[in-house]
Amino acid sequence: MTAPILVSAYPVSPAHAVWDPALEADLLPAICALPGVAGLEVPWMGSIHPHDDAWFLAHVPAVSLAVTPIPFVMGRVGADARYGLASADDDGRAAALADLRAVAQGIARIDGESPASVDVVMLHTAPQAGGDVAALARSLDEVAGWGWQGARLVIEHCDAFVPGQEYSKGFLPLDDEIAAIEQTGAPIGLWMNWGRSAIELRDADAVSAQIARAAASGRLVGLAFSGAAPVQSVYGPAWIDAHLPIASTYPESQSLLDEQHVADALAAAPDVTWLGLKAARRLDDTTAADALATVVRNLDVIRAAS
Repeated sequence: MTAPILVSAYPVSPAHAVWDPALEADLLPAICALPGVAGLEVPWMGSIHPHDDAWFLAHVPAVSLAVTPIPFVMGRVGADARYGLASADDDGRAAALADLRAVAQGIARIDGESPASVDVVMLHTAPQAGGDVAALARSLDEVAGWGWQGARLVIEHCDAFVPGQEYSKGFLPLDDEIAAIEQTGAPIGLWMNWGRSAIELRDADAVSAQIARAAASGRLVGLAFSGAAPVQSVYGPAWIDAHLPIASTYPESQSLLDEQHVADALAAAPDVTWLGLKAARRLDDTTAADALATVVRNLDVIRAAS
């Protein structure tokens, strides 16, 4: 039995970049009606919705949500290299905690003012190229005690800083993230993203072993499928975190994520609670029907592999 799937709405929706409430009103419930889909991953970008909080609260379907502040975090680390939950700089860590307070307040609004429920909240181990395990443990201790409306807190592992290698996120290594969780004793899980591990490891065949290591920690909650390319593609330069779709669904993506790697990843995490699909729309997807077809093609590969 495949775990329930959360589909990341923002990379696949044409309305994310250019706001189109009619398109989004068609697309979100259509995604949630697909077999096996339990809900959506939605971004925190300083507010509940990138364009219109009130619209989102009124239109989000009655489904499970995972909230990820990663787009917001990346903007913050770009402006201040000290910023992050794992920052050894007191001001940088305090700023990240203050922003998470705002996320918690937003989740309380979703819980109270919409039909949806937030089941997962993702945390990220910024700063780039300089995280500290002890600082992260202190942050985790603090945030675990806040009100999260019953949502599960997870560290989403992004590509770690590797000396001499250009990074996309450049956060803490997986083993350091696990160590920080273990230091706290807090019920914080891990969330793996295939593409972000591939960006870190530069080896598609090595990703399933990293996923297995996360599973062996007993903390793995979610596994998301998102691709990455070792060469220039229609999505941009090599090794960027552009959420490439599964290779067979869009060969022009040059994605390393294919059917065999999907199957290997699923085998490495057989007891995962949630699966995720984080696939960018095709470049010619302009309508809700186009974007939905992209989701369906990728979900079909995951179902077949499982």
